[in-house]
Amino acid sequence: MKKGLIFSMLVLITFILKAQPDRWQQRVKYTMNINMNVQTNQFTGKQKLEYWNNSPDTLSRVFYHLYFNAFQPGSMMDTRSRRQGVVNGPGGRPDWDQRVKDRILNLKPDEIGYQKIISLKMNGRPQSFNMQETILEVKLDKPILPKSKVLFEMEFEAQVPLQVRRSGRDNPSSKVRYSMTQWYPKLCEYDYEGWHPTPYVGREFYGVWGDFDVSLNFDKNYILGGTGYLQNPNQIGYGYETPGAKVQQPAGEKLNWRFIAPNVHDFAWVADPEFIHKSKKVRDSLTFHLLYKPTNTPAAEWEQVLVDAERALPLIEKTFGHYPYKQFSFLHGGDGGMEYPMATLCIGPGAWLHEWLHNWYYGMLGTNESLYGWMDEGFTTYAEDRVQAFLDGNKGFAYDGTYRGYVGLAKSGKEEPLTTHADHFNLNSAYGAAVYSKGGVFMEQLGYIVGAPVRDKILLEYYKQWRFKHPNVNDFMRVAEKVSNMKLDWYKEYWINTTRTIDYAIDSLWEEGGKTKVRLSRVGLMPMPIDLQISFKDGTKELHYIPMNLMYGEKPVEDAAVSRKMYEPWKWTHPTYIIETTRKLGDFSVVEIDPSLRLADVERKNNKFEPKW
Repeated sequence: MKKGLIFSMLVLITFILKAQPDRWQQRVKYTMNINMNVQTNQFTGKQKLEYWNNSPDTLSRVFYHLYFNAFQPGSMMDTRSRRQGVVNGPGGRPDWDQRVKDRILNLKPDEIGYQKIISLKMNGRPQSFNMQETILEVKLDKPILPKSKVLFEMEFEAQVPLQVRRSGRDNPSSKVRYSMTQWYPKLCEYDYEGWHPTPYVGREFYGVWGDFDVSLNFDKNYILGGTGYLQNPNQIGYGYETPGAKVQQPAGEKLNWRFIAPNVHDFAWVADPEFIHKSKKVRDSLTFHLLYKPTNTPAAEWEQVLVDAERALPLIEKTFGHYPYKQFSFLHGGDGGMEYPMATLCIGPGAWLHEWLHNWYYGMLGTNESLYGWMDEGFTTYAEDRVQAFLDGNKGFAYDGTYRGYVGLAKSGKEEPLTTHADHFNLNSAYGAAVYSKGGVFMEQLGYIVGAPVRDKILLEYYKQWRFKHPNVNDFMRVAEKVSNMKLDWYKEYWINTTRTIDYAIDSLWEEGGKTKVRLSRVGLMPMPIDLQISFKDGTKELHYIPMNLMYGEKPVEDAAVSRKMYEPWKWTHPTYIIETTRKLGDFSVVEIDPSLRLADVERKNNKFEPKW
């Protein structure tokens, strides 16, 4: 009897596990050995890549990214950038990416970037391949069957370009020798939508989850830092050694820096002979590293990063989820700031928080940034605003700048839907305001719709369900709907798929039948639930809450100190709505739509009425 019960329970558990919503995803393991020549700025590489085809599909070809090839005159990145210089953005200014402009066109042969594939084998057999600038297409001699694994072996050589965009060498401001990002032949992602061989035109990335084992052979006087855990710290030194250990560097002119990074989708590093390395153990399982040069920023400002990061970590983990790795490196590099797993590169310390928070929205929640850039940059912008307010002790509205960025875009006439592919926005300026600002507003405004405490539960549940996976917008919305018990597809459709705007107005006030009535009008084309607060001369307040009919639910009371009256839902087809109170019109001091400022209303002047009596 007991055996039968145990068997039934095992069958039930198996069924439940199989019934959990999930998607297959591919898996990789990179083993790379890199030999760097710091005189020529060239390196050779050997790469072994184990690739698990966990899909139900048979793959007849694979694709690799060769990012360095973008840094050549006439490349797609070069041509696209120069095109932006003759297109006017807001204010009639050229829509340059100021970091790129026409710099690629003027690179000399020893300044360009390139990646050349010398040989490529699959399971020991040579494969034919075709290089299309930043994409390598490999037509396989035998297909990769579903639920199988193959081994690719590659030999390649590369030249590090002058610093132009993200990756490169010898940035003239930071003076950092090597910022090594998008530096190796990287397998493109294959997912439920197929292959994603996105050419490198200048924007976002998408990678396969896996493990990295990277050995970097470098001149002994260089100090390195990056993704992963250094495996031979007592042979390296430079502040990485075990406390109290004697550093024993091997003979020869080079050191072999070996890093291992588990369960990540990219690998980045920096190198310079003058780096200052500081570290801070913030708990038994986590150490922060800082590598910087005081070339363009004082040392004290750089080292404050470690202090602020330790102070912010408890709030970050409480709000957005646990940081699961054993280290994080804040690295001085070139080109503003850029995020990578377990590491961020910044030209100065001002961008450290934003780039670090990307380790949640990119690092652990690995959306396809080309398609959902706003889920990467926008969610991170929201997180940055929230954490920075904590660090600054700011008790006010933390998202004012992000909202202003969105409203400026909405009024510019240059806005494109957030569904636009990152590389295909007509304007750099419109892309930036959309994915950073409108994407950031999305999350704070979600708190307006469902209630801030509920939104915070959504954030943690999203992390719990989708960390180390590739969620898309529908995955996030389903988590939000389940946690809030509301329908929210309308919010996605309006905010993400269109450029329609929110504009509500206080239309009129009057007394009738012993009550005071307030009529509201919907001027914009995007419907929303409404918080209307009436403040009275005696200091009391009333909150009048009108759900929107497509929600099929209502947000919980957020402030128990203010009485709330809830109404029947406002139908999105109806342009006006009337609320009422038993208080006299002469008692009114202020009537305001959305006193919390979370509604992204593009014309707030008509949201507030202060009678002059």
